[in-house]
Amino acid sequence: MPYDMVYGNGNSNVRVVDLRTDTLTKPTQAMRKVMAVAEVGDSVFGEDPTVCKLERRCADLLEKEDAVYLPSGTMCNLIAIMVHCNKRGVEFIAGNKSHVNLHELGGSAFLAGVHCSQITNKPDGTFCLQELQGRIKVKLDIQEPTTALIIVENTQNMCGGKVLPLEWLDDLAKIASQYKIPLHMDGARLMNAVVQSKVPAKRIAKDMDSVFFCISKGLACPMGSILCGTKSFIAEAKRMRKMLGGGVRQVGILAAAGLLALDEMIDRLQVDHDHTYQIAKAINDLQSSVIRVDLSSVQTNILLVEVDSKIIKGRDFLQKLNEVSESDTTQVCVRGGAINDGEVRFVLQWEVTDEDVNCAIEKIKMVVSQIHDDLKRRGKKRRLS
Repeated sequence: MPYDMVYGNGNSNVRVVDLRTDTLTKPTQAMRKVMAVAEVGDSVFGEDPTVCKLERRCADLLEKEDAVYLPSGTMCNLIAIMVHCNKRGVEFIAGNKSHVNLHELGGSAFLAGVHCSQITNKPDGTFCLQELQGRIKVKLDIQEPTTALIIVENTQNMCGGKVLPLEWLDDLAKIASQYKIPLHMDGARLMNAVVQSKVPAKRIAKDMDSVFFCISKGLACPMGSILCGTKSFIAEAKRMRKMLGGGVRQVGILAAAGLLALDEMIDRLQVDHDHTYQIAKAINDLQSSVIRVDLSSVQTNILLVEVDSKIIKGRDFLQKLNEVSESDTTQVCVRGGAINDGEVRFVLQWEVTDEDVNCAIEKIKMVVSQIHDDLKRRGKKRRLS
């Protein structure tokens, strides 16, 4: 996993609110019904009608010529790199906090022979376009890799689910066009960006040469992402899919859930966003000097919580949220992800209910209160000694 996971204590009488990530989602009952009766075929031969329907619909949604259904977003990114960077020893530019840089095991280098040139992500998920221009290498130098691709992530996961501004994307596209460098968007949570910004997916992806979005995560399908682009790009992407072992056969059973997700699960992402803000506001209202959030920066379903690591490490904070004793008034275990010593992450998804959110808030309040009580006791001991 992309960060340390801390788990609950196994007590079946304790309510568990799992906020580790939105990949935990299970298909809805409606999805299970359509999956049971889905028409299927061999999708590698292009003969699974349900897969073909899903690919066509996603391509139209993003106003791209074609699309291919792939097992994961990681494979989408890797295949996009392999197709765009079709010469070993070139480079792509991506944010230092991007998923493709941090959480894909260096697959671009190991499998594609392509170097990742990191550019610093700003807190809003963007990066400096002036710096980008200075980093682009188009004239061959015997000592340097040529820049063959630029990758952006929308929403930007490790910046807290930030939605990239349209104006910034437009300016980026002008630079890419000037240097004739293709753009790829890691849009794993693109539909969260659509709901937050109220801007259609086709507008957000307008200048992208390739783009994918997950139908798992918040959209609740059991598997898959859809990679979109030109017909020639997708034709080559399908070849790379076969090479990587990603050619699944009667996958229409899963694609049926994807079609339903496009109808029923996109608009409801707003509930996840509201739940995230609700938890963020509760933490902010505590006015704690140890556990803090930037309420103004909360946009979608990802909440980054700042932890004063001089007082308590992020993983230890999560451990306290997990621990439940019989004397606790709040019999709740809250799970989350520790990004580093000073930051933890909570992610909301469709199975987290209003009651879950309220319980999580009460547990967080209790733990923060305990942390401050412990600080007071330690301070008092120091004064007495």
